[in-house]
Amino acid sequence: MSSSVLTATVDHWINGGPVTATPDTPTTDVYCPATGEVTKRVPAGSRTDAEAAVASAAAAFPTWSATPAHIRARVMFAFRDKMLADIDRLAAIICDEHGKVIDDAKGELQRGIEVIEFSCGIADLLKGEVTESIGTGVDGMSMRKPLGVVVGIVPFNFPAMVPLWMAPIALACGNTFVLKPSEKVPTLAMEMAAMLSESGLPDGAFNVVHGGGEVVDTLITDPRVEAVSFVGSTPVAEHVHRTATEAGKRVQALGGAKNHLVVLPDADIDNVVSALMGSAYGSAGERCMAISVVVPVGDQVAQAIRDRLTERIAELRVGPGTEPGIEMGPLVTDAHRDRVIGYIDTGVAEGAELVVDGRHGKSSTGFFLGASLFDHVTPDMRIYREEIFGPVLSMVRADTFAEALDLVNSHEFGNGAALFTSDGRAAQTFVSEVRAGMVGVNVPIPVPMAFHSFGGWKRSLFGDHHIHGHEGVRFYTRYKTATVRWPQAGSALAEYVMPTAK
Repeated sequence: MSSSVLTATVDHWINGGPVTATPDTPTTDVYCPATGEVTKRVPAGSRTDAEAAVASAAAAFPTWSATPAHIRARVMFAFRDKMLADIDRLAAIICDEHGKVIDDAKGELQRGIEVIEFSCGIADLLKGEVTESIGTGVDGMSMRKPLGVVVGIVPFNFPAMVPLWMAPIALACGNTFVLKPSEKVPTLAMEMAAMLSESGLPDGAFNVVHGGGEVVDTLITDPRVEAVSFVGSTPVAEHVHRTATEAGKRVQALGGAKNHLVVLPDADIDNVVSALMGSAYGSAGERCMAISVVVPVGDQVAQAIRDRLTERIAELRVGPGTEPGIEMGPLVTDAHRDRVIGYIDTGVAEGAELVVDGRHGKSSTGFFLGASLFDHVTPDMRIYREEIFGPVLSMVRADTFAEALDLVNSHEFGNGAALFTSDGRAAQTFVSEVRAGMVGVNVPIPVPMAFHSFGGWKRSLFGDHHIHGHEGVRFYTRYKTATVRWPQAGSALAEYVMPTAK
């Protein structure tokens, strides 16, 4: 972990290199969550900064989009190699700015690198189709073309993986990119920008601009921007989707979650508890795919889970993510920790039973908080309805599988859901009928591999396309068809009716 009080002000990255903000630009503090120290400052970029990034991307688009797909793939290959070679240093940066444990940071990087690897096959993914002789001497063909300048707006909880869900596929498809990272974790964006430049990406094809609402609103309404990808909270996702759509953009906006794990009586309880510990308390619960609700079917199952979870939480090792054996690090900021504590206070006031009180784990040095467990939570409580984004697990008991499934399907969010069982028929029913975009069977966090696509249902996703995989290729390209004839000179006759195959 960093021990310095203040090291630098983070730059923007525009037109192939760092751009320092003007001295009078307001800044936001960047903390080391394990110590509570300010380690950097990040500029609150302006409309002018955002417009400069877009202008740089627009100027780079004609050359980059005309670069053959296999040459663009070579840049992605080089980028992938650089990320892998430097994974230990990059993971340490994530640990220093976000707080997650070092192995979790490496796991985040690996999952992001897998999307780069997927994008390396872009020449095959962009292949169109040709149909000969759709008419006499006429051929038909289809192709996918890049959109132009595209924007990515990403959250604090995955400073490497979420940008890598977007940028490699967008760039490999021939687009140019403007990234707006979270001001809480700005450094990884700059590291990736430098690596892309070193990998052969032309100046201006990838840009980074820091800032808040002014930058976001500029990016999502600029007429030169063709598409916007967003990951964050549901209220902001709705704003981005509505505003950018009204401005004529293509939009995929991924919002909040309240992921359930349903446990049937035939499930292996040891496996269930191990899954819950990692999925509820890993990364201090700061994951959109974290399990925040466990739904045991039957009181006997509920009591068994409760007893074993209580024992395991008491053994949970909380501390700085660089220390050996640590299982849960701090939350990202003191303000976010206070927000999570506020939800625990609310749960108690609403009548839920606080079995394990993580508030006792609040520290004066660093933004640490213990794991919390609630039992007898009901669907009308705020701690059930709203995304807490912290190490808080709620137990909502159900009497039957049908009741549990209905509980999941009735929630406004539909990001992910999981079922633990040894009953194949029940699993088949769950996969078929649960209203969530990503489903796990005996898998607590069903994040798709890079060659599939990530995205939720209901108020967890605004827009028609999920992110990365083939859905990512479709999102970042336009479909075009061409009908081609090469007639002999003077042989084509005027036709005054709808053309048909002859």
